[in-house]
Amino acid sequence: MCGIVGYVGPRRVVPIVLEGLKHLEYRGYDSAGIVFVEDGVLQKHRSEGKLANLVEIMDEVETRSRIGMGHTRWATHGAPSERNAHPHSDCTGELVVVHNGIIENYIDLRTMLREKGHVFTSETDTEVLAHLIEEYLDGDLRTAVTRAVQDVEGAYALGVMWLQEPDKIIAVRNQSPLVLGVKDGGGSFMASDVPALLPYTNKVIYLDDGDMAVLKADSCEIFSLAGGAGQDRPVQEILWNAGMAQKSGYRHFMLKEIFEQPQAILNTFRGRLEVSTGEVNLPEIGLSDEELQSVSRIFLVACGTSWHAALVAKYWIEKWVRVPVEVDIASEFRYRTLLLDESVMVIPISQSGETADTLAGLRLAKDLGAKVISICNVLGSTITRESHGTIYTHAGPEIGVASTKAFTSQLTALFLLTMYMGQVCKTIEPEVSQKLAHGLFELPAVIEEVLPRLHTELEVLAEEFVDSRDFLYLGRGIHFPIALEGALKLKEISYIHAEGYAAGELKHGPIALIDKDMPVLALTPPDEVYSKVVSNVQEVKARHGRLVLVGDENNKDLAEIADDCIFMPPVHPEMQPILYTIPLQILSYHIAHLRGCDVDQPRNLAKSVTVE
Repeated sequence: MCGIVGYVGPRRVVPIVLEGLKHLEYRGYDSAGIVFVEDGVLQKHRSEGKLANLVEIMDEVETRSRIGMGHTRWATHGAPSERNAHPHSDCTGELVVVHNGIIENYIDLRTMLREKGHVFTSETDTEVLAHLIEEYLDGDLRTAVTRAVQDVEGAYALGVMWLQEPDKIIAVRNQSPLVLGVKDGGGSFMASDVPALLPYTNKVIYLDDGDMAVLKADSCEIFSLAGGAGQDRPVQEILWNAGMAQKSGYRHFMLKEIFEQPQAILNTFRGRLEVSTGEVNLPEIGLSDEELQSVSRIFLVACGTSWHAALVAKYWIEKWVRVPVEVDIASEFRYRTLLLDESVMVIPISQSGETADTLAGLRLAKDLGAKVISICNVLGSTITRESHGTIYTHAGPEIGVASTKAFTSQLTALFLLTMYMGQVCKTIEPEVSQKLAHGLFELPAVIEEVLPRLHTELEVLAEEFVDSRDFLYLGRGIHFPIALEGALKLKEISYIHAEGYAAGELKHGPIALIDKDMPVLALTPPDEVYSKVVSNVQEVKARHGRLVLVGDENNKDLAEIADDCIFMPPVHPEMQPILYTIPLQILSYHIAHLRGCDVDQPRNLAKSVTVE
């Protein structure tokens, strides 16, 4: 999401930092800032909005400073504004911090620091870091930063400067990317991603979690936060061009975003889920426990991929919250007689927060007295501003038009909402909640492990379907919406006609299409309708359709039925819809790529639909 650039060396710092930030604009942001040392003073400039606003400010500033940092912020804590933009300072104004990530215990830290007399000037979690380091400062910046981060819970990539040590930048990484750059002839760089460095050097060092780096003009030393020992990290030479670098070496943004899903899912539940107790905390929901307990019906309203997320959530909510749920396509929602009142909760789902149909439905629901809680990825978007509360997905910017990580992040947010409402309404027992929390907590690691194998295997399988004209996707129960999503992905980016069906509907019409030229992909996880799905796909096999099954790796019977099997690792049953989405995305990607399609920008499609 956010971007960091830092430099210390023989060249003027401002052009380097601004150019680096330009190469990180693809990450998405809503404000920008820069800090540098000039005549024994820290000069700090910040602006709301696009980087061009900061560049315009800096055009009027004359400086020959050789050390500084810059930042582009995607708002999480605190609205987009100049005062919430980075860098943030301590009480003295002599120490500054830039930060990517989320400080989960920032409220407790802020309370403690205020009691010690610290004065805060922003709403951000980041400012806590500046005051915390100040609290530990006793003549040595590295020691103070080391002690401060021991108190911090959460993810962070951190850059720190202190006027009393004006020749160095401290960089720290924990669960948030940070890369260093080194240049022959002197100069040290840091950035949140490689593109910011490539205009100046292609020699980089990737920091590991728990690393601290001390950057000077003529040196770059790396230490362990845990014990202070020096760390030997290899210098790697990057051979990408600038366009590839923005994709981190992936061929397409879509592929990059598929591989970012473990982190996006983790970011969405991080700080909201207490695994040891199973408790979910959603302070941004905007409704009291009493208001949630009074909800008699729920309407989920969305378009496209977000509508498929809503269909999955219907199964979760009705099962675990015991409240009836209706799912509406947003473009149809307000054109029927809606029976809404204050006992109804409407949940609009939108990646961008600007989807015109969804926004229109939200406004009508509010006019009729309904409570509105939105699921969205963009802070401060129209839908979030007009909702009573919002559960943000933290997928980061999704550049590929066909949604991947935004979809799985929406599912994660909707499952968190399900657990939260189940706890408030006392429809989920604590021991059950613990198991559900543990299943969600384990999911990112499972996806991380299986992604490389799926990428390799499905690239080969995709060759079999490059010339297909039609494709059927089948699922039952909670996996029926995943079949719909798989079909949508294929038609969006490969232009192959594809349809998703409830597997039990096959014999009520679509079976007429089955022949040797019709590929059929069926989702067959080990759930309560497994035997029913197997019976349905036997009908495909009997009519010589090309059958691909996606199922559990421990189920060896699938290979006896199908022409091809895509085996998936076992996870908690409620996590299967999220996991089983991944191979369908990858298969669609490879088919489209082999067909020579523009994967990231399919014809006729836009990322955010802001007209009805």
